[in-house]
Amino acid sequence: MFDERLETARKRIRELEREGAELRAKYQALHQKQFKPNRKKNAPCKENAADRPSGKKKRGAPVGHPGWFRPKPTEIDRSVHVAAPYRCPHCGSKDLTPIDERMEHIQEDIVLAPRPVVTRYVHEQAFCAQCRRPVVQAAADEILHAPIGPVAKATAMYLRYDVCIPYRKVIEIFRVLFGLSYVPASLVGFDQKAAKMGEGIYVDLREKLRASEMVHADETSWRNDGVGHFVWFAGNENLAFFHIDRHRSAKVAKAIFGEDFAGTLVRDRYAAYNGIGAPWQACLAHIITTVKEINREHALLPQTEKDKHVDSFTCRLKDLCSKACDIGQKLKSGDISQDSAMGIEKHFLGELKGICKQPLRFKPAETLRAYLIGPEQKNLFTFLRHPRGATYEQPRRAIASQDGHLP
Repeated sequence: MFDERLETARKRIRELEREGAELRAKYQALHQKQFKPNRKKNAPCKENAADRPSGKKKRGAPVGHPGWFRPKPTEIDRSVHVAAPYRCPHCGSKDLTPIDERMEHIQEDIVLAPRPVVTRYVHEQAFCAQCRRPVVQAAADEILHAPIGPVAKATAMYLRYDVCIPYRKVIEIFRVLFGLSYVPASLVGFDQKAAKMGEGIYVDLREKLRASEMVHADETSWRNDGVGHFVWFAGNENLAFFHIDRHRSAKVAKAIFGEDFAGTLVRDRYAAYNGIGAPWQACLAHIITTVKEINREHALLPQTEKDKHVDSFTCRLKDLCSKACDIGQKLKSGDISQDSAMGIEKHFLGELKGICKQPLRFKPAETLRAYLIGPEQKNLFTFLRHPRGATYEQPRRAIASQDGHLP
């Protein structure tokens, strides 16, 4: 009796030690994730490391890669004659002899007008019998009752959202370069006005999204006025729809896609998307990202806690997902017929079965393995059965968290 209790305690201690090692590795991986490692992209898997060519990679562009040169301007705005130098700019010698040959140098620059343009609009009025008050109409470049004009507002919003410059820096740019001063609250007012005017476009995009045959979906955390929110993305090659909400629930997903969305949804394993769309495609980009995180955490484990089968599992799975991506592109371009795709799916499922055959001791890897052989396996290669789901890889930079990384 005592020996059984002792053996049970030893097993429990061993399990706790393994869980502790995994948690430490996960914490260390999350800490390192804040900094970009100095690693080469698309490095080969460990199994293929021996196939890499010896020696360092030659610096510069790949062999055969065309160089990039700035296109020569087709129009010249002005010409400036520059006299020959009287002193050598290299050695300082004054023993120079003029020559007949001339050298041309073309340079592009920008012209800044360091002051705002002030326009006075003098309106003729008319009396509206229905409103019972005088009314006026806006001029072509005028925003009624707004002290800041449309060009300045559009430029400020471009700097804020396309260039991602903070409000206070935008104000400094306008003050220094254009001599136009205002406060951060004015920029917030610009945003609110633009959002109100864009409601019609927002609704139209959502309706087009609901009528699309194939849509990618994802969501990530977002800070709005210092309060935690979530930004939801849905779109494809033709449109991009964003929705900011306090919640990350199925109710929000239904509000975006509607109750009867009939297209193919490309998504991750998040349960909020369950029930949206009949066939759905698992996002292979998310699986590849998960594989990379598993490799990162597993490499940080003590040698005694590592599972020798994990590296082989992740490497083969990553290669399978990459091959599926290539097949999807060929299917989309018409290089592969839909009839051939059915046979390719059977081949992929057989290969996946071999990859997931061995149970894994490392919990994150085992969780992924269980998902791949579970009931949702049928959604891994939906694009091979439904032509409209052929473009299943999530659009790059479609949605980014506030630190600039894809979720």
